[in-house]
Amino acid sequence: MFLVARSVFWLTVAYLVIKPGVDFNDAAQQAMAAGSQVVVQQIQSIECDSFQCAGGKAVISAALQSPPSAGIPMHETPVTSSVPYPRPRPDWAG
Repeated sequence: MFLVARSVFWLTVAYLVIKPGVDFNDAAQQAMAAGSQVVVQQIQSIECDSFQCAGGKAVISAALQSPPSAGIPMHETPVTSSVPYPRPRPDWAG
């Protein structure tokens, strides 16, 4: 019985925290941006004495600072056929 009461309690808490209809996209984007900034700061704080290390730091920092923009999702793009359909066979041809 205690197991059922504990499960009901945690499910109620989860429902109160994650309400239906909450948009997580904005929060996820903010979290990714903050995490990327922390990683970039940590990478830039590394001391380098070789050209290879400095180049690697520059590439990683540039990749993390400007995330790639997402285009139109695949399921929203119109379907275009690059191959033409064959003409129907005439009735007299059998």
